[in-house]
Amino acid sequence: MMLNPSKSRFPSLQRASIAVALMTVCAAASAALPSFTLDPAAVGLNGASLTADNILISDYSTVAIDAGGTFTETGYLPITGFQLGGNALTPTGLNTDYGLYLAFTGTGTTTTNDPTTTFNFGNFTTLTYTLYGYNGTATFGFSGNTPTETASGEMALASGTLISGSVLTVPTGGGTFSPSANAMLTVTLNQPTFFSPDPFYSVALTAFSNTPSQVEPFAGGFRIRQGGGSLNFAPVPEPSSTAMLLCGLAAAGFLGYRRQRKQG
Repeated sequence: MMLNPSKSRFPSLQRASIAVALMTVCAAASAALPSFTLDPAAVGLNGASLTADNILISDYSTVAIDAGGTFTETGYLPITGFQLGGNALTPTGLNTDYGLYLAFTGTGTTTTNDPTTTFNFGNFTTLTYTLYGYNGTATFGFSGNTPTETASGEMALASGTLISGSVLTVPTGGGTFSPSANAMLTVTLNQPTFFSPDPFYSVALTAFSNTPSQVEPFAGGFRIRQGGGSLNFAPVPEPSSTAMLLCGLAAAGFLGYRRQRKQG
């Protein structure tokens, strides 16, 4: 999967980067996320209108990494819920009468240390996604190492491409590791599903942080089964919004660093 295990200690530059990220996140923690209004019924989906500021997402994806550190990630991100002001919303009909998911594929480069013993850092070079809506229910999983979904009659609601993004794996002990990723993406609406604001936001911010129990290694990569993440919007790539999406990534790195110090 990852090559060239390293026995060196966590570099001071990496420690400093995580400390800066954590301080930035703390400063931005009180910033409000931009809200939006979604009306599934406007495009024939069996759901009611809702206003939210954060989208909760699950993750079924496969990451393949070659010996040089070039990786490809593909998968499906079913939407599991919404939040407004930090409070959970219960959308009428979501995942019973209708559903939403993102299909994505990305490429990039990363360091090639053994992820079970040493941190790895990398960046996306390409990333594209499409948000789909469908009526009825669907399941998500894998056929071998290929992510699968069973929705039918999907319609493309939005799409976008990479502005910037990064990846991280953190060793968590016992031969396991935790992968995280964050990305800033463009937003293009394909259907009149999002009604507010008008014009709609131009940027999507997303971040994922997965536990070792959600990671399934195989030769040359790993699967993420039912991982966790979130997505929100911004009119422009504001520094405060960017810092917020780094929260899970920075916290994971800091905890991993603390763990290494205690074991050292």
